[in-house]
Amino acid sequence: MELECYPTAQQPPEIVPGRPQRAWMDRFAERHPYRCLPLSMANTTGWEILCPMAFTAEWNGGINQADIVLTPDRPHPDFHNFVKSHFSHGVLTFHPGYLFRTPPGWSMMCQGPPNHIKDGIQPLAGLVETDWLPFPFTMNWVFTRPGKVRFEKGEPFCFITLMQDKQLAQFQPTIRPMDRNPELRDQYDTWERHRAEFNKRIFRADPDATKEAWQRYYFKGEFPEETGAAPKDHVNKRRLKTPRFGG
Repeated sequence: MELECYPTAQQPPEIVPGRPQRAWMDRFAERHPYRCLPLSMANTTGWEILCPMAFTAEWNGGINQADIVLTPDRPHPDFHNFVKSHFSHGVLTFHPGYLFRTPPGWSMMCQGPPNHIKDGIQPLAGLVETDWLPFPFTMNWVFTRPGKVRFEKGEPFCFITLMQDKQLAQFQPTIRPMDRNPELRDQYDTWERHRAEFNKRIFRADPDATKEAWQRYYFKGEFPEETGAAPKDHVNKRRLKTPRFGG
């Protein structure tokens, strides 16, 4: 399968596989947030598009296009084609620099990099039918308050991932008592008991629990006490392919 990336700029931004590292996660003692597998997997389930230059954006709170002032760290010939105030009302617009095409039935989710936090500005998300669309989309961020924000060179301003979204309409959410699924009930109760016991041991500063630090059932794809067969397709690390040049 192929994600086709057609440049629409002379020097389009770099695209790299999603990276697991986040500065706020690094700052925790023992990098504790990386133990949360859903966080790390979200960070790497897609590709990042990187800023080709560093710049500052400042919004004065007004509703006009001119109320956002953009200042690159140094002159760059492509700066005002890359990022601009287009939609007004505190919305900052980036041009990713590519027209993407996906296989039939696959769409592209365009959003900010997962779990990448920026004070004062919020990324907007869009779902694009890239299996037929013959023109590119923009990536937009909206200021949450007046002030300045910085984007560094090499910082991801857009995160793209793929999904077969049309199939979602076939799903019927159904709420039912867990007792209707005895196997799941047993697995859940066993996990809950182990979790409660482990937390009590941590609270008592039990040396074995302190050394273990955290339970790894989900990270390792295991059930406690052999309450079921471990999933064969469990993934706890994802590294996607780097874009290549093709004819």
